[in-house]
Amino acid sequence: ELYGLRTMASRIEYSEKYTDDAFEYRHVILPKELAKNLPKARLLGEQEWRGIGVQQSRGWQHYAIHRPEPHILLFRRPLGTDPVTGKVDVELERDAKEAYNASLAANQRK
Repeated sequence: ELYGLRTMASRIEYSEKYTDDAFEYRHVILPKELAKNLPKARLLGEQEWRGIGVQQSRGWQHYAIHRPEPHILLFRRPLGTDPVTGKVDVELERDAKEAYNASLAANQRK
């Protein structure tokens, strides 16, 4: 069984990160056979999603269930989260918000 879980974990796909003015986001696509055993009506805690093989830095929270595609897990963390500690770092937060605002301004000029 452990081998099967490891094999399925190797097939987990991770999106690029994307942001708004408060959070960075990513989605994780699980193999459907792995997802079918997950709870359908609640969010997963960190130990649960790590336990099925999802690998990402600290600070991510499973924040929403995409009902049409329950094998896609939606994650977010506050802008400026230190990926080592999982805590928001004031300087990282300021830099991330400045970068977001600069990219927003650049896109509005197009």
